Amino acid sequence: MNKTALRTGVLLAVLAAATATTAIAPAASATEAPATPAAAVATTTASLKGAARMEFPEPGNDIRVTVDAHGTYTSKSPVFPTKSSGTFRISHKVDQPNGKKPLVFWGDFTVDCLTTGGSNATVTGRLVRTSPGHPWRKELDPHTRMGVSFYVAGKDGGPSRIGLSGATKKGEPLLTKCMAPAPDAKVVEGGYVLTGKGPLSRDGRK
Repeated sequence: MNKTALRTGVLLAVLAAATATTAIAPAASATEAPATPAAAVATTTASLKGAARMEFPEPGNDIRVTVDAHGTYTSKSPVFPTKSSGTFRISHKVDQPNGKKPLVFWGDFTVDCLTTGGSNATVTGRLVRTSPGHPWRKELDPHTRMGVSFYVAGKDGGPSRIGLSGATKKGEPLLTKCMAPAPDAKVVEGGYVLTGKGPLSRDGRK
């Protein structure tokens, strides 16, 4: 075989391979399965609103908790909220003897967690302001965290209840976010409205 024939044979082989590749490519594309979209992430928002006075064993003490808290949950985070917002206030009025004006103390908190489950909710937040002369100004670190738990009774569920964590002392670790003691004090005046997060599964379905 001369050089011209050899070159012609090589060129024909290359063209044949290219043609075969071009012919096969559309067929493979036609049978390719469409991309499967990622599972949708379900989202829901819980809320707790209201104001109430809690039972206290010592006469002459009026302790109230006012709250407006919100928490966003997703199917990827169904237990702890991905975002929380709102405020709550703990106020304490103490009667004074001999007709003196009662002492009134209050502290405002920015909510950093709202968790819910059935008729129960827990709210935590950082202290952002207090009434003038409040003992917390001296006793607590700035922006300390406190927690409040709530049992919001239904129609025949008995009295609603509140539980207060108090605050850690100066220099001690902060209370963990989303944590509070059991709601043990009865609500004796007022009440709350709780909208729970509902069930959220991890595969994106409610």
